[in-house]
Amino acid sequence: MKRRIMLLAVLGASFFLCGEQAFAVAVEEITVRGRLGRTVEPGGWLILADKQKYLILNADRWQNESWFRESAEVEATGEVKRDVITTYQEGTPFQASALRARGSQSSGGNSQTGVTSAGAGAGMTRVVVTGDALVQAQPDTAIVQIAAVTQARTALEAQQENARKADAIMRAVKQVVGTDAEVKTSGYSLQPQYAYREGQPPLIRGYEARNTITVTLSDLSKVGATIDAASAAGASNIDSLSFTLRRDRPAQEQALTEATREAVAKAQTLAAALGGRVVRIVEVVESGMVRPPIPLYADAARARVSAEAAPPTPIEPGTLDIRAQVQVVAEVMTNQ
Repeated sequence: MKRRIMLLAVLGASFFLCGEQAFAVAVEEITVRGRLGRTVEPGGWLILADKQKYLILNADRWQNESWFRESAEVEATGEVKRDVITTYQEGTPFQASALRARGSQSSGGNSQTGVTSAGAGAGMTRVVVTGDALVQAQPDTAIVQIAAVTQARTALEAQQENARKADAIMRAVKQVVGTDAEVKTSGYSLQPQYAYREGQPPLIRGYEARNTITVTLSDLSKVGATIDAASAAGASNIDSLSFTLRRDRPAQEQALTEATREAVAKAQTLAAALGGRVVRIVEVVESGMVRPPIPLYADAARARVSAEAAPPTPIEPGTLDIRAQVQVVAEVMTNQ
């Protein structure tokens, strides 16, 4: 004896008969609220919700409506078609059964006359503005690069002489800066020096060894004394001196805040010039944060003098310029 399986119909379900059995297939019907937007593919339309895009598969049913335009706020009811694959797959495929402007009474394919949408008679546009800010701060760190350079007939002689000179420089510098500074070797090279003659292969005439010592110190009052001590100990060059800001977060945050405020103020000014107002900020992008060090250069070979002959080397850190740039995209409602 055959049995017949009976299924009760429920809202939001479709039924199919197969022989003497019935199968229920759930329909995922949802309500979507967002803005209309165009797709990458020509002629396509999306509903841009807060966190997702919905590709309207039957947008042509409403394209002749007066409210159907880009950036219009809409509400749609329909079914998600997860088995549909489109060319660009831009958004979740969505078959709308009802689509209307937010605040209107229109739904379905044939809208009623006299429909008004939220912001009827107003236009939506976007403005892109850039805000810039400059914050000045006192540097809190100095970086000095010192070079010990030696030349000799053989590589071993150049290397040994350089080791003696570099050790003397490090000892002298550490005695000045104490334990609060970092003294380290940041580079080393040993290279042959060539003599060139026309029509003949180059000949090695000697070797040059270079040891680069980097001193990082937070007591900026010791920078001049550090340079003097390195020079007196036999440094060949002070390759570079720069000032920077190690604890820069407060200054960066201040620059970003001021740049953002300037960008928003520009957007409001443009909106007022267009006879409208800023509805919302769509996007904010940090374009760049610049915190350049202050570079200073000196030649220790030229500046090497005894402590009795001249006063300590004067060093003035000055201020650092911290720049921030922010790009803001704002949505503006106008009465045009």
